[in-house]
Amino acid sequence: MDFVSLFFNLDEYLLSAVGEYGTWIYAILFATIFLETGLVVAPFLPGDSLIFLAGALAGAGALNPVLLFAVMSVAAIAGDSVNYYIGRHAAGKMPYVKKEHIDATRAFYEKHGGKTIVLARFLPVIRTFAPFVAGMAGMKYRDFAFYNITGALLWVSSFLALGYFFGNVPIVKENIETVIVAIIALSVLPAIAGFLRSTHKR
Repeated sequence: MDFVSLFFNLDEYLLSAVGEYGTWIYAILFATIFLETGLVVAPFLPGDSLIFLAGALAGAGALNPVLLFAVMSVAAIAGDSVNYYIGRHAAGKMPYVKKEHIDATRAFYEKHGGKTIVLARFLPVIRTFAPFVAGMAGMKYRDFAFYNITGALLWVSSFLALGYFFGNVPIVKENIETVIVAIIALSVLPAIAGFLRSTHKR
């Protein structure tokens, strides 16, 4: 129930944290984004909604937008990099994963790895697993790093800008919980549509 309360009142908790922790809020935001992207066991942490709300607070003058962009971008890049290396290290230590599945995943990442890493940034849960699988599939780190940085900058800047410019519009501010749910729903819809389309084809 505490987690549900946090989810639906994230704006209030974030505003309270800004008042209580001051500049330490940037470290808290860094840790949250880093954990959400860096650990496969933490996809439940807020990502899109947190960046949007941080942008809204920046638009209201409570946070520094430039510092926010830098902190969250570095967190997202570092998180994916750690996740990649965890996947790479775990590749040979997962006997229950069949070799043909690893080979199929490696072939997929050789062909679509770049766009997968970038697009996964905008899909909750999937963005937590994509870098892990990339490492497990043996995607070259040089290629991974380029798309990791590109995706992180696009992800953070887009949601930060949305929050900064629209988060304090009266109708948005008065219905912020609905907006948060809508952001998450819109992020998940492409994945659901792709799954349904592939299922229909099969």
